[in-house]
Amino acid sequence: MNWKQLLSAKRWGYEARQVASDLAARSEFQRDYDRLIFSSPFRRLQNKTQVFPLPGAVFVHNRLTHSLEVASVGRSLGRMFYARMKELNPAIDEAYPFLQEVGNIVSGACLSHDLGNPAFGHSGESAISFYFTDGDGAKYQEQVSAEQWADLTHFEGNANALRILTHPFFGKDDKGFALTYSSLAAIVKYPCAAIDGHVKGSHYRKKYGFFKSEKETFELIAKELGLEKDPLNPNGYLRHPLVYLVEAADDICYNIIDLEDAHHLKLLSYEEVESLLLPLCGDDNLPQRLATLIDKSSKVSLLRAKAINTLTTACVEVFVQEQEKFLAGTFPLALMDSLAEDIVKQMKLISKISVEKIYNAPTVVQIEIAGYKVINALLQEFIPAYVKTIKTEYDKKLVALIPQQFYTDREDTYSKIQAVLDYVSGMTDVYAIDLYRKIKGITIPSID
Repeated sequence: MNWKQLLSAKRWGYEARQVASDLAARSEFQRDYDRLIFSSPFRRLQNKTQVFPLPGAVFVHNRLTHSLEVASVGRSLGRMFYARMKELNPAIDEAYPFLQEVGNIVSGACLSHDLGNPAFGHSGESAISFYFTDGDGAKYQEQVSAEQWADLTHFEGNANALRILTHPFFGKDDKGFALTYSSLAAIVKYPCAAIDGHVKGSHYRKKYGFFKSEKETFELIAKELGLEKDPLNPNGYLRHPLVYLVEAADDICYNIIDLEDAHHLKLLSYEEVESLLLPLCGDDNLPQRLATLIDKSSKVSLLRAKAINTLTTACVEVFVQEQEKFLAGTFPLALMDSLAEDIVKQMKLISKISVEKIYNAPTVVQIEIAGYKVINALLQEFIPAYVKTIKTEYDKKLVALIPQQFYTDREDTYSKIQAVLDYVSGMTDVYAIDLYRKIKGITIPSID
């Protein structure tokens, strides 16, 4: 693979459109970023759980604030990479004119990397899958293909993000978001289908990146950008190199910032957070500076900023030094797992403490359990009602609640189920809970 082909401003659905000139106020990749910022699916992330239940008196991160912070770190990674490449070859812009746009491409991909995640954090994905593996949805297995069934029983937010960005939803632009090919490829962490994913020991097949319905879409993107076929999976591809920077930005943010949220919620003391972050800061004078601060939240913020700076710098160095492997698709690890041994060891300790004291905290577990109950109940109601050919009056009323943009004119069971999943997975936590209460008769809608 090579940067000249990998960095393409060709736009999905508008391939023949002329690319904006270098003198344009916004590059094509900046346009991608702006389209995402102003989109409804992105705004809905503000009411989707990141880790902790949505805030009451204490602010914690939601999917939207997380995505914005990941985009900020991703932009830094991209710009730092370009700056290092420019140092090594001052004439590099002549060979790769879009290399200077890597920061914009990565930041846009970071904005959309969680766009397909359902409500209630990662438990939302599990809840959808559970409906088909252990719930009422198991009966549909005989009505779909093996590839389609793998999509349903391993619902994946990453694959759903690609669908949201490219699928021609009813009544909307049939080009989807019409993003550039490079921006689309940069979000696909696992460039294979569900039936070929979940392979132990394979970093880029740990999960999967596109549904059966978007397989042809991704194949067109891969062909345009020159993505290599996976030698171990004839139906899959090797990653676009910029995926590693998007993944690193996400890994940096959730590992470090979850500690900050845990401190705000008093799950971790300041002393615990300091012991975890200080070894990552790389600043011998930092303890003295911390001693001058009285406010503990300010101390945690400083530690967070220093740790992120250390990690971004380290990731860029690996990405530059090992660039040939990234371009060949042979780099075997996540960037964060390939840093210096002392950094990797400290990040593993942070991960261990996070699992013990954050991700298993009662409030976190409670929202996950609630997510299972709410999402399963919604799927129990809406999927049979929409899939049925002959509908009861009750079925018709349920279908009428589904916005028309999610309707499909296809008659196969898989497409109908996907239509409902498009609707349910797009719900915010608050909307899903409110709808659940209403259709279960727990609350009655008021009429103004």
